[in-house]
Amino acid sequence: MFWQEHAPPHFHALYGEFEALIDIRTLEVIRGALPRRALSLVMEWAAQHRNELMEDWKLCETKQSPYKIPPLE
Repeated sequence: MFWQEHAPPHFHALYGEFEALIDIRTLEVIRGALPRRALSLVMEWAAQHRNELMEDWKLCETKQSPYKIPPLE
């Protein structure tokens, strides 16, 4: 997430040369693409941390640093 982001609430997922923007509310890819396996792991992680992602989005809107969210285990 970046401070100067725009709605809808989303995060960037990077994997090698691939990048996808994922809507936090719906967990849909807004733009870009990831390989199938990477996307599956990102979606699993995002589903587990949706509330934290929304909290981080709100922090970014007020120009505060987001909290770190643990990786998928």
